[in-house]
Amino acid sequence: MTTATVAATTHPVIAEQAEQFLKTGQRMKAIDLLRPIATTGEDAALAVRLASMLESVGEDEEAISLLERVCRMPTPPMNALVNLAIMYEDAGDYLRAERCLRKVLETEPGHERARLFLKDVLASRDCLYDEDQARDDAKRNQMLDQPVTDFELSVRARNCLKKMQIRTLGDLLKITESELLAYKNFGETSLIEIKQMLTAKGLRLGQGLEGAGYARVRNEIYEKLKEQVGAEVLEKSVASLEFSVRCRKALQMLGVQTLGDLASRTEAELMGVKNFGQTSLDEIRERLADHGLGLRTLEG
Repeated sequence: MTTATVAATTHPVIAEQAEQFLKTGQRMKAIDLLRPIATTGEDAALAVRLASMLESVGEDEEAISLLERVCRMPTPPMNALVNLAIMYEDAGDYLRAERCLRKVLETEPGHERARLFLKDVLASRDCLYDEDQARDDAKRNQMLDQPVTDFELSVRARNCLKKMQIRTLGDLLKITESELLAYKNFGETSLIEIKQMLTAKGLRLGQGLEGAGYARVRNEIYEKLKEQVGAEVLEKSVASLEFSVRCRKALQMLGVQTLGDLASRTEAELMGVKNFGQTSLDEIRERLADHGLGLRTLEG
């Protein structure tokens, strides 16, 4: 905060006496002299000056409180808003600091000091948010990387998950109920057991295939497939293939438009479509095989 003498005070004699105390190193005497007058809110200039002195002796809370009182005036001094913003920034309250500086710039768009400090505040705020996001992501990844063997599941449920290449909690969240039930020897009892375990953690099956998570998983699958057959094959429209009416309707219901979309689906997803049977499944497998592709397996 600036330590320059504040002009335009309504108590010039007292202000001058305070400055004399400062010049002789008697800072606390200067503060004691100004406090009775500056804290009444009647003299904004003295209040800003006192806040600067208080900050210099480590009385930040009193200084902020004093500046806040001044800044609640109908037309607060610009230097009071800037100084308060600096103190907010030092305290890590970047949102309030930004508000103060934007208020200055609304009144004086060319206020160079406010523009400079606003740039610093925004940079500090973004850095803080990035750190918070990184911590949240790290915690989430740590949870998702937890092996399913750490959870209290029956031997049958564990064995099924092992055979399906589902090793972590994150893998489990990318699987739907229909995909689990479509797996050999995986029954309702195991499904209920797994759902209860996930519910206790505030999670559910298929959660990893929703919203941004769904798009990310599909993108990962697409990139793997592109290494096998190339983007040109993956972008080929399924409408150009000779599918039966039943197959075309099933693909429309799933929103499948390209070979890449189709290859990213699992057998369980297709079999979950009404009136879609083994004949249609074989037909789709054949068309995909013609292009060097296949349906996604649960471990893929």
